[in-house]
Amino acid sequence: MQKSNPKHPLRPRQKQNKPGEEGKMKPLPVFDYPKSDGSGRLQNKIAFITGGDSGIGKAVAILFAKEGADI
Repeated sequence: MQKSNPKHPLRPRQKQNKPGEEGKMKPLPVFDYPKSDGSGRLQNKIAFITGGDSGIGKAVAILFAKEGADI
């Protein structure tokens, strides 16, 4: 951390948003392609996906489920 120096004052902290705020985005991000039914390549497989509630994790969870995996 930078020490206080009268010649070079500290910059103010940046406001950073928390991850997973897709609902505030305009237009909303697309996680699903409704015309795709999947090929069944993950049929009878189990997938453990972390972060499946938003972002890339959500897109992967939806895709794996369409391919037949148990999420």
